[in-house]
Amino acid sequence: MNLYVEFVKAYPIYSVMIQFAVLGTLGDIISKWMQQGKIFLPYKLHVVALKMLEWAIIAITIKYAFVGYQGFLENLVAHHLLPEMGLFGSAFALSVFMNLQYGLFLVIFHRFLDNLIAKQNNWKNIDKGMLSLIWFWIPAHTLTFSLDKPYQIGLAAIWSLVLGFILGYYNRESK
Repeated sequence: MNLYVEFVKAYPIYSVMIQFAVLGTLGDIISKWMQQGKIFLPYKLHVVALKMLEWAIIAITIKYAFVGYQGFLENLVAHHLLPEMGLFGSAFALSVFMNLQYGLFLVIFHRFLDNLIAKQNNWKNIDKGMLSLIWFWIPAHTLTFSLDKPYQIGLAAIWSLVLGFILGYYNRESK
């Protein structure tokens, strides 16, 4: 675990890119497996590489959002626009602010990149992606922001894998 923390601290951008490229792409693959009900590589290898690049790009924005929104919350407290809230309250407030502001951008940006990779213009169910900010990401990131900083991005990448599993399960093709 020490090696992981040292790597995350020494290489914050590279580490976030690697974690999301692997776990986010794996979440996409698992989601597709579950939707289709069979295990095989659901994407051609060049598409997998593009999805890894997509997740790496998204990861950079996530890293900046995590750092930026922490400063945003600290400034709100420093300017007496929010009270001191303790660990859980701060984690919850940070999750709400980040997901209801940056999260909306992320859902749209993620779909835009998915559409570029798939060479399509599919905006179907984008509302469901936005609703996931409330039922999934706010609770998930409340837990995430309760952890020490070196572990937050890793857990966020794991959450992207978990969400892929959940969405794959609920979007299965009926047999």
